[in-house]
Amino acid sequence: MSYRLSIAAALCFAVAAPRAEQNIYDEYWDYELRFDPFRATSSGDYRFSDRVPDVSEPAQRARLLQLREFAEQLDATDPHSSADALNAAILRFILEHEISLGEFSPWRIPFLSDAGFHMDVGYVVSSTRFDSVDDYRDYLARLDALPGYLEQNRVNMQLGIESGFTQPREIMDNILVSFDAQVTESADTHPLYAPFLDIPDTVSAEDQERLRAEARHLLEKKVIPAYAGVRDFMHERYVPNARTTLGASELPDGEAYYAALVRYYTTLDSATPDNVHERGLREVARIREEMNDVIAETGFDGSFDEFLEFLRTDPQFYARTPEELLMRAAWIAKKTDGRLPAYFGKLPRQPYSVEPVPAEIAPNYTAGRYVPAPPGGPRGGQYWVNTHALETRALYQLVALSLHEGVPGHHLQGALAYEVEDAPRFRQHFYPHAYGEGWGLYVEKLGVEMGLYDTPYDHFGRLSYEMWRACRLVIDTGIHAKGWTREQAVDYLASNTALSMHEVGTEIDRYIAWPGQALAYKIGELTLWDLRREAEAALGDAFDIREFHDVVLTSGGVPLELLKSMIRAYIDETLAE
Repeated sequence: MSYRLSIAAALCFAVAAPRAEQNIYDEYWDYELRFDPFRATSSGDYRFSDRVPDVSEPAQRARLLQLREFAEQLDATDPHSSADALNAAILRFILEHEISLGEFSPWRIPFLSDAGFHMDVGYVVSSTRFDSVDDYRDYLARLDALPGYLEQNRVNMQLGIESGFTQPREIMDNILVSFDAQVTESADTHPLYAPFLDIPDTVSAEDQERLRAEARHLLEKKVIPAYAGVRDFMHERYVPNARTTLGASELPDGEAYYAALVRYYTTLDSATPDNVHERGLREVARIREEMNDVIAETGFDGSFDEFLEFLRTDPQFYARTPEELLMRAAWIAKKTDGRLPAYFGKLPRQPYSVEPVPAEIAPNYTAGRYVPAPPGGPRGGQYWVNTHALETRALYQLVALSLHEGVPGHHLQGALAYEVEDAPRFRQHFYPHAYGEGWGLYVEKLGVEMGLYDTPYDHFGRLSYEMWRACRLVIDTGIHAKGWTREQAVDYLASNTALSMHEVGTEIDRYIAWPGQALAYKIGELTLWDLRREAEAALGDAFDIREFHDVVLTSGGVPLELLKSMIRAYIDETLAE
């Protein structure tokens, strides 16, 4: 059976989309890359690698007008094929939500608990091409322009202070570390100097020396002082004037803003803070019963809280060196690679590696993350493992983490999206959170079928991760819609999961700083399992797990409502054979 036909057939259920000529997709994507040169470089388009984004208030207002113009253009046309209807439906979703959220001017808060404008160019470096003198000169031009970008963000944050639209004061102490890390004593030790440490032989020795000298000069005279100015602003101006409230609903027009974020991150118009909160409570109760069963299997004689304390403190569950943790993660990843063909019909060409989280951001960073790479770029995808504070990085959770961030999670998902044939480029890089993070959580449980959890402790680690995501539904909505305190959120997560207290703290700060995003995981995963059970019940012996996964993955990222239509068309087509 062809999964392409399933996708095409599904479009009659998905949308009655307008006729959209290919150029609107190209125009939209070209505009996106011009607006954000960092995104262009990360996407493998090096035309703008000498530039930084213009994030000023006038540029943000102009962007909103341009997005509305694209939406009007899309509404004025009709799809000429089923594939074009899918393109139009996805672009419509993007435009509608970007416009909706843009009305709240979220650019006034340009940083989260573990990411932000001050670290953006550092992320981009790993995707930047450094093959020739021209490549390095483009990078030097970008460094030269960087102070202006930092200043625009400082102005935006000042506007946030004046309008009461800031991050909460309560979470700022740990965030400040990442701002401090951008200010080094010399250029040679600054993260942005790294490309000059190993210049390829294609660049002459004379040019290498010139490039290094220019880089040191720019960093020491312009870039590091600019970062120092931002650091001082954060300590002296931002933190003392940051809001004393916690939830997004306490921001100006905050209830409407959070409701829009809930719809965006879940990709479901029916999602509300209240119904998400209630769904989370039900999931927490269900998973707790499964966790109790696994504790009984281990033979542990004690309460649930005592078992969590045992897991958090017993040395057998923790690596002794960063290398040991990385090697364990790499072994899990490679073992999983060998089992993929039984569950997936199509596998991606792009490889991935296991890497440590960069030291300068590790202290307030999550346990792991996937960092994508563009096709044809200088590296493959990267599964980052946090080797900071090893006593908090539990080995019994490493299988679930590796499945989620590597394969069959984000790497397999993202690398396949790059290979979607005859699709506009914007779709290769579209990442609807509920689809992407829902898939990552779905495959954690799929690992049970794949035989990857060797011990009851590994199984408990997976359940703890699932419980963690279920708790997010309760905590995120609790903080941002129901007036929860940080202490309430910490207590709830700590008492229901085996996460270390360090991870509990960094996670709660993340939910506070990034309203709504944490809802995507469990809502997406629940939808995927509902669709799989629907397909299994309808198809019986005709159900093929590889075909089901191919339908889910091989069109790239899609909002959940579209995914439902695609799976149901696949069911109808299979039954008709």
